[in-house]
Amino acid sequence: MADAPATLGALLQRAREILAAQGIDDAALDARLIVEHFSGTTRADAIARPEQALDTAATDAIEAAIARRRRGEPVHRILGFREFYGLKLELSPATLEPRPDTETLVDMVLPFLRDTARREGACRILDLGTGTGAIALALLAQVENSTATGVDLAEGALLTARKNAGRLGLDSRFAARKSDWFAEISGRFHLIVSNPPYIVTKEIEALRADVRDFDPLLALDGGEDGLAAYRRIAAGAMAHLEPDGRIAVEIGFDQKRLVSDIFAEAGFSLAEAGRDLAGNDRVLIFRR
Repeated sequence: MADAPATLGALLQRAREILAAQGIDDAALDARLIVEHFSGTTRADAIARPEQALDTAATDAIEAAIARRRRGEPVHRILGFREFYGLKLELSPATLEPRPDTETLVDMVLPFLRDTARREGACRILDLGTGTGAIALALLAQVENSTATGVDLAEGALLTARKNAGRLGLDSRFAARKSDWFAEISGRFHLIVSNPPYIVTKEIEALRADVRDFDPLLALDGGEDGLAAYRRIAAGAMAHLEPDGRIAVEIGFDQKRLVSDIFAEAGFSLAEAGRDLAGNDRVLIFRR
């Protein structure tokens, strides 16, 4: 790209060609996201002023970002943020990259959250394995009279979640707590949510490289059968759930029956199940 004219249109075209030649899915979208981010331009600029000249700093930053994408680094890791439920969330090496399928969980629990907040005057949320804070912050943004505690073992994730809450103006209603699931948590919550690690340990190596090499292992590895986290959540939830509360968890596409059995043994019944954008089982909601 060093020899390409330093104009917005030329850089966009060259970036698309490089990524497409590398066989990268959505090469055009990734090229646009990278060029817009590092040049401070918009899609409208590319359409109306493709001849716009970019300075050396922007050109060098774009070149470096394209090189990282060619090596397989996910585009949102390069940008440093990801959109989730309309919120711009900062990423870090300690956090899972929030994905659209997880928005299914937010969609499904919002009616309960709104009803509880209206009836009780407030709603307390516990987000286990909060990462970027994605689920908790999305819920707080939708329901004003709610509060959330985000739990994680990784200090880097807790720092990232706090920064996201502060930037979104939600820090007064969000607390980040270091805990091994419920170990350091007290009190009861109306809603417990989690996108826990659920990949079988021996299957980690077979994951796509952009997931395996860039998402933290702590957020992926679900143990020998992929169900270790669900056992911990089910075992501790009863002591921390309000009598009429709900637990919502994301699951792997083939785990609905197994996870349902784990929660049933702990005294919970399946209240609702939901599928993701691809039609796969993705979210289970339990009640006492």
